[in-house]
Amino acid sequence: MGVAAEAHNVKILGSGTEYIVLGHGFGTDQSLWKHFVPYLVDDYRVVLYDNMGAGTTNPEFFDFDRYSTLEGYASDLLAILEELQVESCIFVGHSVSGMIGAIASIARPDLFTKLVMVGASPRYLNDVDYYGGFEQEELNQLFDAMAANYKSWCSGFAPLVVGGDMESVAVQEFSRTLFNMRPDIGLMVSRTIFQSDMRHILNLVSVPCHIIQAEKDMAVPVVISEYLHQNIAAQSIVEVVSTEGHLPQLSSPDIVIPVLLEHVQLEIEARR
Repeated sequence: MGVAAEAHNVKILGSGTEYIVLGHGFGTDQSLWKHFVPYLVDDYRVVLYDNMGAGTTNPEFFDFDRYSTLEGYASDLLAILEELQVESCIFVGHSVSGMIGAIASIARPDLFTKLVMVGASPRYLNDVDYYGGFEQEELNQLFDAMAANYKSWCSGFAPLVVGGDMESVAVQEFSRTLFNMRPDIGLMVSRTIFQSDMRHILNLVSVPCHIIQAEKDMAVPVVISEYLHQNIAAQSIVEVVSTEGHLPQLSSPDIVIPVLLEHVQLEIEARR
């Protein structure tokens, strides 16, 4: 393993010749994909990694300047692919990793055959003629709550995001990975994500995009999936899944995993 691969806890599984790279969202780590990976290892070389700042990474490696923008994470992804000598891959990005993959694909479109975006959003803040789901005051309250008592905030945030009560396994799993983040890093990462605006890059994306969105998601309104479809320059397709919550691959794997597999395996033209 090279420096980047080691820092991001890269794991390579499976015996296929084609690479599939799985990127996770805020508050989680590569374990988010535990229900999906078993369906991939017979046909693909599966690359799992942790975004810097996840509780599984060394907090000493977290550069607050580098990760003040999503470009820092995209550079990490490209560094991992370069170290592994991956010449082409399918990239599946959950939440913020959907945009991270988009940024990386603009810099190096040759490395990506397709992007599969799960619950991705280019902007979380409402704007003129744009519904992102949040007002600035709501985000300020979220940041204040994180700063005041991170553990308490985690306990309230996890069930809201997952869409269940604290007794559910998915909520407990998300609570665990969320709480594993160092509080100051968690606050910084959430600021970077929730204040980001990637709408301007969508017309630069040149690789096919498969957009998968939960029907009810408190973090990303369902209309965002259509916004991505209309504004991404490359060919794209949308599938809205009848699930609730921002982490459907964790909370509703029986519904979401078959959808993910279909989009990984089929080309957009074949669906039309």
